[in-house]
Amino acid sequence: MAEMGLEFIDRTLRSSGIVLLIFLPFGVYYFGLFPTLAILSGAIWGMLNLMMTTALIRAFIRPGGADVARSIAWAVVKFPLLYGAGFGLLMIREFNPMHLLIGFTGVLGVMVLKALGRLLLGLDAGTSNDNHMAKTV
Repeated sequence: MAEMGLEFIDRTLRSSGIVLLIFLPFGVYYFGLFPTLAILSGAIWGMLNLMMTTALIRAFIRPGGADVARSIAWAVVKFPLLYGAGFGLLMIREFNPMHLLIGFTGVLGVMVLKALGRLLLGLDAGTSNDNHMAKTV
């Protein structure tokens, strides 16, 4: 059974993308074009934020020491550009901030639901460090 490591983030991003694709036609039909575009834009921003945060952490926290150049590059891309784009989304008149907030937090919702699903199904029950330590002693 797989542990909940860094591949959990990749699976979360894939699941979030699938949820967005499923939401798109229903959102346009039930909520209208601009609210759906606001939720979609916010969700894409949230996914990009998670991808860049993951890349920044992977570059900074490594077994052989931090890759300082790559960490600085990710920080320069992430903070001014991504957060500037988020501010730009908030400035679009047709986008309600509540719809953007729903999109921003959509990735977090998928992550929480995936973690709860793994917990309820017991997928990580045999992979804890206590079990591993008991087997090696």
